[in-house]
Amino acid sequence: MNKGNLAPFLKLNLPPPDETSLAKFLTESGTFMDGDLLVNRDGVRIVSQSQSETPPLIQPSDNQLSLADFDAVKVVGKGNGGIVRLVRHKWTEQFFALKVIQMNVEESARKQIAQELKINQSSQCPNVVVCYQSFYDNGAVSIILEYMDGGSLADFLKTVRSIPEPYLAAISKQVLRGLWYLHHEKHIIHRDLKPSNLLINHQGDVKITDFGVSAILASTSGLANTFVGTYNYMSPERIIGGSYGYKSDIWSLGLVLLECAMGQFPYTPPQAGEGWVNVYELMETIVGQPPPRPPPTQFSPQFCSFIEACVQKEPKDRPSANELMSHPFINMYDDLGVDLASYFTETGSPLATL
Repeated sequence: MNKGNLAPFLKLNLPPPDETSLAKFLTESGTFMDGDLLVNRDGVRIVSQSQSETPPLIQPSDNQLSLADFDAVKVVGKGNGGIVRLVRHKWTEQFFALKVIQMNVEESARKQIAQELKINQSSQCPNVVVCYQSFYDNGAVSIILEYMDGGSLADFLKTVRSIPEPYLAAISKQVLRGLWYLHHEKHIIHRDLKPSNLLINHQGDVKITDFGVSAILASTSGLANTFVGTYNYMSPERIIGGSYGYKSDIWSLGLVLLECAMGQFPYTPPQAGEGWVNVYELMETIVGQPPPRPPPTQFSPQFCSFIEACVQKEPKDRPSANELMSHPFINMYDDLGVDLASYFTETGSPLATL
């Protein structure tokens, strides 16, 4: 099979790229470039500055992933400017997730995307979804990702409604390990931590996704009807447009865990029975009202303390991911032998059927 020919199923009906705005990033051969980063249909490469204008001819090695080596199975997700397909590698029968994102974004976002592609390619953490390879073709970036067969925590919540504390402690431990890696090893702020960006599988793994390219695209999309996913979990300092750092992800983690515990988003909209329909009301509530707290009669003092630490209004008052790892809540249920694998597979998890 000629690996240079992309399989028809991987071709999306995408609008033609804006040639003027993309001119800085594309060579005549159809390569997305920024500095020493080269991304084309053969994948991601780092080249020297002297090679950037006339990139060398690259022949994929035997173990180099190619888009032509995958068969589509089905669409498993949409959002954040892209479509996610479940695909099967033709030669190994292994499943992957293929995310295709149109590159119709501002130049500043493209610069960020270039940097994130380099970071994603080298990320290795058990609690961060693996990015195996990235490609540029037909005005879009295609990313081959690890496939998580349990879907997202948001999917899981639709079935179970709420998650008991022992399982939340086990989930929190994995998410904190992922955040510690992003913050301290890769110096990345996730910016969009929420239930739909925490993926699970039948082995009981919980992994962070959408911390790079997708998060950047979501934040620059300018779509008014997407504010819920963008703003709901945003820290006060971010939502008012102020400077922010790693601690903004800690605020988001607190809201995510509180939602999982209570079975609903922690901030109650003004009109009972209705969702948040006005972004400004939500922003005013997050900034002006006291942070949400779990009802102390329904949850342990340790869990209440953990959430309170995460949702401090002042970033300096929030612990880091590493500090939260030693919080009493994280290990208080270790003696129970909590089995997330069984919980995810036996409690109604929408584990994908192929």
